[in-house]
Amino acid sequence: MSVNQTTEVPAASGHPAEVPSKPAKAAREDSRTDMVGKALGLLVLLGDEPRGASAAEISRRADLPFSTTYRLLGSLTRDGFVDYEPDGRRYHLGLRVFQLGQRVSNHHGFAGTALPILRRVTEETGEATILSVRDGIHHLTVNKVDGPQTFRVTSDPGHLGALHTTSVGKALVAFADDATRAQLVEELPLEPLTALSITDREAFRAEIEQVRRQGFATMDEENELGMRAVAVPVFNAQGHAFASLATAVPVFRLSMEALAALVPLLQAAAAELSARLPQR
Repeated sequence: MSVNQTTEVPAASGHPAEVPSKPAKAAREDSRTDMVGKALGLLVLLGDEPRGASAAEISRRADLPFSTTYRLLGSLTRDGFVDYEPDGRRYHLGLRVFQLGQRVSNHHGFAGTALPILRRVTEETGEATILSVRDGIHHLTVNKVDGPQTFRVTSDPGHLGALHTTSVGKALVAFADDATRAQLVEELPLEPLTALSITDREAFRAEIEQVRRQGFATMDEENELGMRAVAVPVFNAQGHAFASLATAVPVFRLSMEALAALVPLLQAAAAELSARLPQR
């Protein structure tokens, strides 16, 4: 039997014509590629579940058969990309994903180059300093330096957060290029995270315009009760934000006015980051 099998189809003359079918090897490669894509999709879904998820929940969200999901999770767990919690029967992103993320961060200069600047800001403010970039409809924390205080900010590197409820997210939206900003303002899901979250489209549009006018963004318990923050854009050569820099504090420690007074310090640090970081 020939390796490249053929399939007969009727020709215009009425006689069968031979058309090469896809080789079995190519079909197997397509199948493997498809499974790789499904496995990566499961990692993305787990990234949106900070408390983890069961195989059944992941299967339902991924719209995959349970058997396929369970098999892929087993492979990902074996290779360290996923951790399994036996007590709760839940899956979490594994250490291997964190290691790869750190390498990406280093590659883009966010770890080695940005860290000294963030540390200097924290030394002056005594509060947490956070550097974020936009990842689709979320912001991604790429670096953070905690302050010396015992009360700790929970947005660790690798954290995906909402754009409309955070100061870093609002800054990224407000100072994106015109087309991206318009799309995000009109289409971003405005789901509430606290009773103070902006959920009205017109109110969000007005908020973004205010951020553009004043040059910085704020968050006052909109993302997490008991926390407030102020953020400024980090501009690329085209004048668009490729990152944002924030100071975050518990509400009992600084008023919004005192927090806004830190904007010049953040803007100076953002200008330094803009000059030093590889721009996206």
